[in-house]
Amino acid sequence: MSVLGKPEAARGFPWTALVLGVIGIAILLSLGTWQLQRLAWKEALIASIDQRTHSEPRPLSAVERQFAETGDVDYWPVEVEGTFDHAKERHFFATYEGQPGFYVYTPLKLADGRFILINRGFVPYDRKDVSTRLQGQVEGTVTLKGLARNPLAAKPSFLIPENEPDKNIFYWKDRDTMARSAGLDTARLLPFFIDADKAPNPGGLPVGGVTIVDMPNNHLQYAVTWYGLAAALAAVLGAWLWRTRNERRA
Repeated sequence: MSVLGKPEAARGFPWTALVLGVIGIAILLSLGTWQLQRLAWKEALIASIDQRTHSEPRPLSAVERQFAETGDVDYWPVEVEGTFDHAKERHFFATYEGQPGFYVYTPLKLADGRFILINRGFVPYDRKDVSTRLQGQVEGTVTLKGLARNPLAAKPSFLIPENEPDKNIFYWKDRDTMARSAGLDTARLLPFFIDADKAPNPGGLPVGGVTIVDMPNNHLQYAVTWYGLAAALAAVLGAWLWRTRNERRA
């Protein structure tokens, strides 16, 4: 067989195809290595969260210092005392055990006059109105335990709807907008949240302890997939080179 009058064996070696194949293998290997790096990061993160969540509750002052020093207080157990301002609760759209509804974020007024937003827990969609759950609107000084949560600097994804503060419906935790829409002075608002623990509220609502701490970790599976694709491509490339070599010798 010939192409443009040249026999098959006389044609130039297909370097372009070889180079593209090698680049493809390199890319797949780099993706696999990146997933292994992500695996190490995720395992360290999971270990850190596990260590934090199983530690003893810290006083609020200690968590404040931690945030001032590192900007990270996620999942640290904390104990806080204050008085709820139920008239200013904010509603974060969420699902709990497959049921749509809201997480109730209520300002807790501290002894020094500052506030912190407390995620008291879940209420079903038709119990958003406080008149349907008056028993849970605890009055007077309360002491509660929970997990500190970092604020968000921006909306996590463009897929998430915009918040609707005029309707008191939030789709992402925009701390400052939550505070302003409730008439709170952000200068006197602590820069992080607290998710209340499972301690029951009167009347059963809100349902506390809704913090999700189960983090998926599929990076090893992804790494095996990328490395497997690299091995498959290398096998195909090797077979092609072997066949090309035999054809050139024929």
